[in-house]
Amino acid sequence: MCAAKLEPKGLLMPKATAVWLVENTAQSFEQIANFTGLHAIEVQALADGEVGRGIVGRNPVEHNEVSKEELEKANADGNYIMKLSRSDLPSVKIRSKGPKYTPVSKRGDKPDAIAYILKHHPEISDAQITKLVGTTKPTIQNIRDRTHPSSSSLKPRHPVDLGLCTYAELEAASRKGLKAQGKTDAEIDAHKAKILGNQEMTQKPAEPEQNATENMMEGFDFSSFVNSSPKKEEPEEDYTDPESIFKSK
Repeated sequence: MCAAKLEPKGLLMPKATAVWLVENTAQSFEQIANFTGLHAIEVQALADGEVGRGIVGRNPVEHNEVSKEELEKANADGNYIMKLSRSDLPSVKIRSKGPKYTPVSKRGDKPDAIAYILKHHPEISDAQITKLVGTTKPTIQNIRDRTHPSSSSLKPRHPVDLGLCTYAELEAASRKGLKAQGKTDAEIDAHKAKILGNQEMTQKPAEPEQNATENMMEGFDFSSFVNSSPKKEEPEEDYTDPESIFKSK
C-alpha cells in the first residue's frame, strides 16, 4: 500500500502571519502576499496599520508552517517565495460554489461596507457588490437613495477591514467595472496607483505639534529673568547680646 501524498497545510492565521513577517523580516509585500495567500495591497495596508489594527503577529516557524531555512532564503533573495511545510494531515477540499456565507456577527456591517463601495468605487456594479458583500440589489438601492432603515447611522467602512471580502476580490471587481467603462489597462493601473497613493509619503513621519512651542522658544535668552525679582532682605540678628534672644519682635 503506497503512502498518501502529503499536501501543504494552509496557514491557520494568514493575516497574523503577514504582520509577523512585516515586523520581523525584510521580505517585500509581494513575497509575503504570495506566501500567505493575501493580496499585496492587503499586506501593505496591514503594514501601514490601515486595516487589522491590534492583530498580534504569528511566527510561522514556531508553528511549523515554514522551515527556518525557507525563511532565511526569502530574506536573502527578494524574488524567492517561501514554501509551506508539509503536513501528514489529509487535505480538505474547500467548498467554492454556492451563495457567499457571512457570519451572523458581521451581517450588521454590510450596510457600512456597501456605503463605502458606493462612495469610493462607483465603477463597481450592483451585481458585483451583491457578490462581494453577500447582499441584494434592493438593499444597495435603499442605501444609495438613503431609504434604508440604518441610513441615519451609516458609517462607510472598508469591506476588507470588516472581513466581508478580500483585497483581491475588491480589486478584481474594480478592474472589471473599469473595463466595462472602456478604460485601458494603463488607465486602470493609473487608477490603482492613485488609490494606493505614494507609499513614501504615507510613511513619512509627521512633525509633532507639541514641539511647536519649543521651536518658537528655542534660542530665547531667559538668563535676564533668572533671579531678577528683588529679594527681600531679612534683618540680621545680633546674637552678641544674650538678652536679645529673649526680646520679642
